[in-house]
Amino acid sequence: MKTCRQFISLYLTNIFGVMNDNVLKALVCFVAATWVDEEYKALIVNSMAAAMVVPYVFLSPLAGRLPHFFRKIKIVRVAKMCEIPIMVVAVMGFYFQNIALAMSAVLLMGLQSALFSPAKYGLIKDIGGLEGISIGMGGMEAFAFLGMLIGTFVGSVMSDSDSLSMYALVLSALAGAGLLSSMTIRANESDTAEESSANPIKFIRESAAIVRKYKGLGQVIMLLSLFWWFSASIQIILIIHCGDALGMTNSQTGYLLATMAVGITIGCLLGGKINSDRYLLGIVPTLGIVAGLLMVIIFIIPFERFENGSVYFGILMTIVAITVGIFKIPLDAEIQKRVSTSELNVILAYFNLVSFIFILAASLTNIIITKFLPTTYVFLVDGVVMLVWSIYFTFNYKGPLCYGVRNIIHLHYDVKMEDKEALDVPEGQNLLILPMHRALIDPLILFAELYDYKLQPMVDARFWKNKFLGHILDLFDAVKVPDLRHGGREGVEQVQKLDGIVKSQLENGANILFYPSGHITLDGRETIGNRRMAYNASKILPGKTRVVAIETHGLWGSRWSNYGLKKTAPIMPLLLKSMKFVLFLRFLTVKKRRVDIRFTDITDDIKQWSSLTRQDFNTKLEDFYNRETDSLIISNI
Repeated sequence: MKTCRQFISLYLTNIFGVMNDNVLKALVCFVAATWVDEEYKALIVNSMAAAMVVPYVFLSPLAGRLPHFFRKIKIVRVAKMCEIPIMVVAVMGFYFQNIALAMSAVLLMGLQSALFSPAKYGLIKDIGGLEGISIGMGGMEAFAFLGMLIGTFVGSVMSDSDSLSMYALVLSALAGAGLLSSMTIRANESDTAEESSANPIKFIRESAAIVRKYKGLGQVIMLLSLFWWFSASIQIILIIHCGDALGMTNSQTGYLLATMAVGITIGCLLGGKINSDRYLLGIVPTLGIVAGLLMVIIFIIPFERFENGSVYFGILMTIVAITVGIFKIPLDAEIQKRVSTSELNVILAYFNLVSFIFILAASLTNIIITKFLPTTYVFLVDGVVMLVWSIYFTFNYKGPLCYGVRNIIHLHYDVKMEDKEALDVPEGQNLLILPMHRALIDPLILFAELYDYKLQPMVDARFWKNKFLGHILDLFDAVKVPDLRHGGREGVEQVQKLDGIVKSQLENGANILFYPSGHITLDGRETIGNRRMAYNASKILPGKTRVVAIETHGLWGSRWSNYGLKKTAPIMPLLLKSMKFVLFLRFLTVKKRRVDIRFTDITDDIKQWSSLTRQDFNTKLEDFYNRETDSLIISNI
């Protein structure tokens, strides 16, 4: 609870700002939109949403640059001071019933929010440190959506009262409360990166280069931006759809939007709590798929034909809200965890720019769809896009892919790991991992279980000829090594090239993994023979490198092993059989196969054996792997 208390001032500053945004947006949607003809209502609602986000597109580069010159706390406080005169402009717009003034206030609020957003989120790590990121992000987003809930509800109820004095009182009170809470923020601010460009085009180019340094981070930012596209699209269309298709009043629509905000708030709080205890990013694609399918279902069901159809519609939309709330937090936390503190403000500004381009695109997409089709088609488009992008993310980010593979493996294999702490090396040291090779599936098991250790497998270059397999190998930063099947002079050159690659990887501090035997056992025993890769590596082993051997027992005799075969079976037929095993739920009727994995630090042994001949070295390593006989359990799974 100590960490939560540290964030309270930042949480309050955030919630008051979001509440004011949403009160103003609701008033413009429900009150200002009545000042124009009915045919222009949808245009005003979508234009209002665009006005709030356009400043993010153009000012995010400047926002990312500001922390280079000013303390983040100061940026937040100045932004909150500017909120008070903006509310004066808004009240004048309602007093004169001037759509231009009202929209200008919305635009100015967007400008103010855009300029201090990177500083606001950049303070999370400054306040709570690395261990507080998940709690900090979960609380920030939960308070943001709670502010959206209260703001939308208050604004929709106020719109029915038509009281200018109430508008002025609420808007100014929220602005003042946000300013006061910002004055109580305390943080140990860290240094920021070098100054970034304020030119949006140049900023995107420079920031994208920084993002590429963090493998897969671009995919995280895109999927998180999709969340904002999805949420903005739904919020905008509900204001139109609830009244036109379901016959709901402004207040009823406000209740629904508030209920959905409660759902997202609950989802964010759950996501922050769960993500601080376990790896939640792995199920993000599943949550996205569920949300997408629910939206398709909402498109299919004709709620307007049922008694209390609006209630059922609201229940499903709230379930969607909770789902995407959980979906969002692991992605937010991943950005904070992956990016160094010095570059975080720039990346957050870049994320703001990209996400608000998506929000702007949501407004434009809604305008186009509702121009030619009923509003329900927006739900269909939103659902299909969320569904497709979530599946795409699974195969383009290592974490969810490992998590998915691990879950499938655990349907039949009971994996137990012993002495895994052998992999925990101090900062500045790296690992050389030497596993035994019992079956085709053991690399999948290892990399699914050891995702956090950032191991780089050394893989024969020929495997990149398959584009899909090459793509997966690239996700794992696999090191491409020469094909050693050549003989003569060419073979000698390939071996020399391989030795250079191993030496370079070890000296650069990479955690590399290769199989000393180079093949799957044919008789249940590890046979290294005359292979030289492990032996040559022992000769050039840096002092900072720890060598860990991995023994795997329990796979000999399975479908994936070479038991009873003279050569390794093709992998595709095995994969197809395994898919049938999963799809037809056969794993429910078959006892799980026990797989034991043991990790042993053999650094001292390897250094001692390196003085032997290659044949003697390999014999020592074989004896280590074969010290325990693998139990033979014959099965076709």
